[in-house]
Amino acid sequence: MPASVKILHLHSSFDWGGKEARAVRLMNAFGAAARHVIVSGVPGATGATIGIAKHIGYEIAQDPPPLTGRPSVARYEAIAQFMRGFDLVLSYNWGAIDGAMARRVFARDAPPLVHHEDGFNADEAGGLKTQRNVYRRIALGAAHALVVPSQALETIARKTWKQPSARVHRIVNGIDTALFAGKPDPKAIPGLVRGPKDVVIGAVAGLRAVKDLPALVRACGGLSGRFRLVIVGEGPERDTIRQAAAAMGIADRLVMPGFLDRPHRYVGLFDILALSSLSEQFPISVVEAMAAGLPIAAPPVGDVPLMVAPENAPFIAEAAGEVFLRDAIQPLLLDADLRGTVGAANRTKARAEYDETLMIARYRALYEGAMGRLGALA
Repeated sequence: MPASVKILHLHSSFDWGGKEARAVRLMNAFGAAARHVIVSGVPGATGATIGIAKHIGYEIAQDPPPLTGRPSVARYEAIAQFMRGFDLVLSYNWGAIDGAMARRVFARDAPPLVHHEDGFNADEAGGLKTQRNVYRRIALGAAHALVVPSQALETIARKTWKQPSARVHRIVNGIDTALFAGKPDPKAIPGLVRGPKDVVIGAVAGLRAVKDLPALVRACGGLSGRFRLVIVGEGPERDTIRQAAAAMGIADRLVMPGFLDRPHRYVGLFDILALSSLSEQFPISVVEAMAAGLPIAAPPVGDVPLMVAPENAPFIAEAAGEVFLRDAIQPLLLDADLRGTVGAANRTKARAEYDETLMIARYRALYEGAMGRLGALA
């Protein structure tokens, strides 16, 4: 039996989120064919390990070189030295771009590196920073490939970061859509008690500024009708979200159960999925909700307008902002038949286009091609 492939993952953070969920799903899919070492750029932010299957060989790197800081030849050399000995390096987002830069500066004996960009934090949600664009252009020249999930990011990669088309791979995020076809667990969301006429508006997101969840709270505060608002996730914005709910007089309608794993157990308890992010690309939460047969109300961020079924298009707001989001949610809140029709169309599209089978196959082929080892991850 050939030796397991040794893969190093350089993450800006490894708490649960879209990119982490995808990385974990790929680790599980590769099974015993690979062993993994995970670096989190934020020490202690390793909550996504909860999703790694028990039979997968992995470890969290102890005292790795810092992935962020002032440009430094010594720091790049330390990162490059740390990467040696692996068969493949996978780096994720701006917080780990120095993995690619280290490989560019110290290319000798360096393993192949594939970089992944999934979107932007609040500091670039309103516009990309010129200095970072230049840095990405230089660093990504050392990557075997750059993977993006959305058409929007693919355009940025080619036009702004000046990456050749052959290096840029758009692979949409996929999930096990069959998991979401079953009935949800009615007890899966702690604290959710719905009245007979309540409509459950749900959001699944890290509680970070870029998700702009206080805007979702304010949007719901302006709705006419009975509802419960459930926000699943953890993060530094928890108190700000609760304060917004209190200010809108809907604190008693807000449920914040924290992070919940296995979303197929609870997403189907929602009646509507709402998104309020300032920046997204191809959010997995939207795919999960579509597979569960839900309508989506969201601003026109990233590929979201392209992701949903045509029947859902009227509920993608014309612009960001709580008023536009409120107006997108309102008709869905009042019409159960409308929710059912739109949700059914979304489920059909998710099954046809966003099942994980194709995603896993494309990542497997890309990673094996980078290493020049066909079949190594089968």
